[in-house]
Amino acid sequence: MIVFALLVIQVALGVTLHRGLIWLAVPLVLVASHLMHGLLIGFHEASHGMLRKNRRLNEADGIIIGTFSFMSFSLYRAVHQTHHAHLAAERDEELWPFVVPGIPRWARRLAAFSELTAGLIYSPLLFLRSFLRAGSRVRSKKVRRRIWAELALIAFVWIGIVTAVAWWHAWSYFLWMYLAPAVLAANLQNWRKYIEHVGLSGSTVNSSTRSIVSEGLLGRLVSLTLLHEPYHGVHHQQAGLPHPELPRFVSKLKPVTPDERFPYPSYRHALLDLLRSLADPRAGAQWRVAEPAQA
Repeated sequence: MIVFALLVIQVALGVTLHRGLIWLAVPLVLVASHLMHGLLIGFHEASHGMLRKNRRLNEADGIIIGTFSFMSFSLYRAVHQTHHAHLAAERDEELWPFVVPGIPRWARRLAAFSELTAGLIYSPLLFLRSFLRAGSRVRSKKVRRRIWAELALIAFVWIGIVTAVAWWHAWSYFLWMYLAPAVLAANLQNWRKYIEHVGLSGSTVNSSTRSIVSEGLLGRLVSLTLLHEPYHGVHHQQAGLPHPELPRFVSKLKPVTPDERFPYPSYRHALLDLLRSLADPRAGAQWRVAEPAQA
């Protein structure tokens, strides 16, 4: 559904640009960016093996989406496993540097600013850091070979795309139909990631995760187009659940300890809570231990 809707929007964008109706292109870009954000969540689902029932098709979809997002599918999967195995702990590579109390506040602020404004560049670099740094947790030689192959594929495909765009002088189409919505989609992806975890210092899933459960029609539509990712606490408790099943387990989001949070009724409410923490971005219960030492 999301892929079909994006194709329709892209065709509409192409026609709009051909006729010079720039005023109409702007709202179409915004819709395209939301749908691309949905595809990025599909990429996440593929990393869990749940985007397609057929394993080969699941892998193919993950590689295709990753290639157009400058992200190795195998690298994302390997790093994302640390996020689930060590949620908001210092070994959570996906939430670096916000999970490491020893990193100064100015560096964490700079990382947050970069990730939230230039996600299309920052996110692939964040994962490459995890792959290339000394002591990388991606140790399997087979996985590392596959990652290098996927990185080579990304370079080959994008050299071909840029060459074709330059040959046909199609830079305006490239800007409006890919680059602008892709930049917005990557930033939306990272804002959602921050809403889900940054600024929380709990030791359980529900105290270190913000979930969104909307009862309104628009909220449910947004959740559907984001493959029910707003039920994020459920996903972390049962990562093997296919995304259509997540709303059925909303009861798992009910707080059972004093520091756990009720689901938020909308992304707007959760965003306001996040914004209060961005002056000193951090994540994880380890900060509660570090604060007395820093004081």
